[in-house]
Amino acid sequence: MSLIKSNNRRRKFPTWNNDGLKSFLSNDDFFNNDFFEEDNLMPAMNVKESENSFDVEFAAPGFSKKDFEVTISNNILNVCGEKKHEKEEKEEEFTRKEFSYNSFKRSLSLPKSVNVNQNVNAIYKDGILKLNLQKKAESKEQPKKVIEVH
Repeated sequence: MSLIKSNNRRRKFPTWNNDGLKSFLSNDDFFNNDFFEEDNLMPAMNVKESENSFDVEFAAPGFSKKDFEVTISNNILNVCGEKKHEKEEKEEEFTRKEFSYNSFKRSLSLPKSVNVNQNVNAIYKDGILKLNLQKKAESKEQPKKVIEVH
């Protein structure tokens, strides 16, 4: 590989006549990438089914227990999280105010086997919100019954 010395100082910064810069600024894909999609702002979720229940986990670090609202309505589980933080410092000749706001809402259609009348256990620990939804008794798999032939 060889290096070629260039003394073109006028080309240090892109000019408005540069075709590459024009195409970058006019390219709608810059604002349509995955970062701006609403789904990327949602917490990761795991759902596990066992014999007696469903366990749902949401990765929501930085929240506290009071930041969540969990509801069930018309067989739809709604999990909302909202966190606001404000910090203000006043010194002699300046004021600094910082704030942040995070929120999400996820809705899941529950299967008919979930007992919506029974309490849902919700635990938030180490940045993970865990929900336990019990199944209805009749939806649980019944043991095989052997009938004796006489």
